[in-house]
Amino acid sequence: MLLAIESSCDETSVAVVRGDTVLANVVASQIRLHAEYGGVVPELATREHLKNLPAVTRSALQQAGATPGDLTAIASTIGPGLPQALMIGSRAAQAMAFALDLPYYGIHHHEGHLYSPWISGRPPHAEWDHFEPNISLIVSGGHTLLVHVHRPLQHTVLGGTLDDAAGECFDKVAKLIGLAYPGGPVLDRLAEEGDPAAYDFPRPLKHKPDFEFSFSGLKTSVRYFLRDNPQILEDDACLKDLCASVRAAIVDVLVTKTLRAARRKRIRCITASGGVSCNVGLRRELKTRCDREGLQLRIADAGLCTDNAAMIGILADHRHRCGGAPTPLDAEVKPGWQLDAL
Repeated sequence: MLLAIESSCDETSVAVVRGDTVLANVVASQIRLHAEYGGVVPELATREHLKNLPAVTRSALQQAGATPGDLTAIASTIGPGLPQALMIGSRAAQAMAFALDLPYYGIHHHEGHLYSPWISGRPPHAEWDHFEPNISLIVSGGHTLLVHVHRPLQHTVLGGTLDDAAGECFDKVAKLIGLAYPGGPVLDRLAEEGDPAAYDFPRPLKHKPDFEFSFSGLKTSVRYFLRDNPQILEDDACLKDLCASVRAAIVDVLVTKTLRAARRKRIRCITASGGVSCNVGLRRELKTRCDREGLQLRIADAGLCTDNAAMIGILADHRHRCGGAPTPLDAEVKPGWQLDAL
């Protein structure tokens, strides 16, 4: 039985895992705290982790029907993320591992996302036996990555974002429009009632043959569009059309590049994870395009798309049972750790 901690940004999460099954996955969100500031404030996030972690840990153990003495390993996110936030979770995990004389596994946050689409069922379990080589789209507020996953624990990063990530673009456009924080999900809801063809926004790097992403130009385009057409914000129908048009541009780039990678690598399975994979428009377009091309699609369950300790625990448990070397107990956090450095 393994206990995992996730504290890379503004979610304090603890999970208890046994045999690829998630026995508990408790998440304490900080959205309301940061809403006043329109974004995550690192110092406040760190304080909340420090305050919430003991209670969240007790709750996870209670839900799992476990005690510290039942544990055989400890894990935590060690990077990337906010430095001080990462330190709260990793130092707590390392101290617990030291006190209980257990192995400790420091897990890459994005690698956790990479395998989260393979966690399914109730209670969630990992379907490693059904694993297929896949092209994985990891899309969140801070990162947009395309990864070729050859087999469990073996992958190659094909490309990433050169500037603004997709989720960052959603949130910044939402802020320009005046939507409440977090703006991305609000924009997604409004887009469902709008016309995605109402306004023509650029699709950055869509036709480039590589797998890099860039969304800062799209954000700037929206800024100038609103400067020249301020009356749109006063009309509910036009506002919804604007949201739908912006979402269509972002989703078009994400889906086009993902399917291009699958064709080029001759892969028949696509996965998606990360907070933005909750986006209704993205999920629908991925399914439509994958069905059209006869590709299998796996998207992480909504509860596993955002930051959570279950994906960290499942991956750490797999490493532990496969004989992977533990992480030293004095290992430092890696705020800028790149997935291709694994």
